[in-house]
Amino acid sequence: MATLQFFGKIGANIFGGETGAESEKVDWITDTIKVQLHTAATSFAYDTDEVAADVINEVANGNGYTTGGYTLLSPTVTYSGTGNTTVLDAADPTWTASGAGFSASDAVFVDTTPDLLIGTLAFGSTITLASGDTLTINIDATNGVFYVTAPGS
Repeated sequence: MATLQFFGKIGANIFGGETGAESEKVDWITDTIKVQLHTAATSFAYDTDEVAADVINEVANGNGYTTGGYTLLSPTVTYSGTGNTTVLDAADPTWTASGAGFSASDAVFVDTTPDLLIGTLAFGSTITLASGDTLTINIDATNGVFYVTAPGS
């Protein structure tokens, strides 16, 4: 199972930023969460990258990929008192290549409503799709895109 690696500032941004002047925060249910695909030329500065423009080398528009990424559908937040666990989930993002196809090495989750980076999912190698090939990121049915567990009482 692949693991979502968070950008360092997401912890602060979930709660509205590091200072009183920052009002942006991630709202999993009402904000537009996108999954962008990036090439092997992309490098991440997890401690300082905070907005989508900080991450370059997104897959080029066309051939089955749309610049800006796939909008996550059916976002849910579920809390279980039994395990003190909150799960953030959504439908599996899917792309179908056309024409010359495209290649990607990483998926970047970004909240485009306030423009905040959430995290990355490394594929482990470059995935190349030919026309008609489909790439689906299978989101774990139990643990969602990510989950948070609080200590029990």
